[in-house]
Amino acid sequence: MKKIHILGAVLLAVWAGAAGAAAAEAPAKAPEKTGAVAPKAAPAATNVFIELFDGHTLTGWQVVPFGGAGAIKIQSNGALEIGAGEVLTGLVYTNKPVRMNYEIVLEARRTSGADFFCGLTFPVNSNSCTLVIGGWGGSLTGISSIDDMDASENSTGDTHAFVQNRWYAIRLRVTPEKIEAWIDSERIVNLDIEEHRLGMRGGEIEACMPLGLATYQTRAELRHILLRRLAY
Repeated sequence: MKKIHILGAVLLAVWAGAAGAAAAEAPAKAPEKTGAVAPKAAPAATNVFIELFDGHTLTGWQVVPFGGAGAIKIQSNGALEIGAGEVLTGLVYTNKPVRMNYEIVLEARRTSGADFFCGLTFPVNSNSCTLVIGGWGGSLTGISSIDDMDASENSTGDTHAFVQNRWYAIRLRVTPEKIEAWIDSERIVNLDIEEHRLGMRGGEIEACMPLGLATYQTRAELRHILLRRLAY
């Protein structure tokens, strides 16, 4: 796997800019003297990004043999094209994945179809879940599954108006306390996980465990798929 610094920094600039602007507007407060235990510090990023997809080959990935799957190609511009299948089309990561304290960033767009164009299955310790982007008719976002409920049923589910052929920056963060996700600068998932059961939706999507990418009856393109570790 190849280490990337500049590209990852560029992809995170939109989120960092939004956070910086908010911090600049907030007035400074003097520390309060109380007997309360200070909250745990937020995890710090290592700022060393690792390419999960090199833009040229499927090294580190295996095409999942879903029945009726669409074609998977690498375009000349380095984007990963996942074709529309009868149901699912996708890949699973074959290297040893990071299972906790990490971020994954990528860019994705839907080029045809009307369902999820980024189903990012990811590990949370010994479990896996799927971040759904654009599902259930084209607009649903959320995590499947939480407490045995799909994204359409649990508290992470929401809707987002996606524009066909537009690139979206997607960011996922997994820590012992939370699963968080962003589309561009908007946080769409902020889940405290300690009181919840995490798992996969049953069915073919489980073949993408522990780390994989899939679409549902939809053609999509993905690029700049990177990971960085977090440290407390």
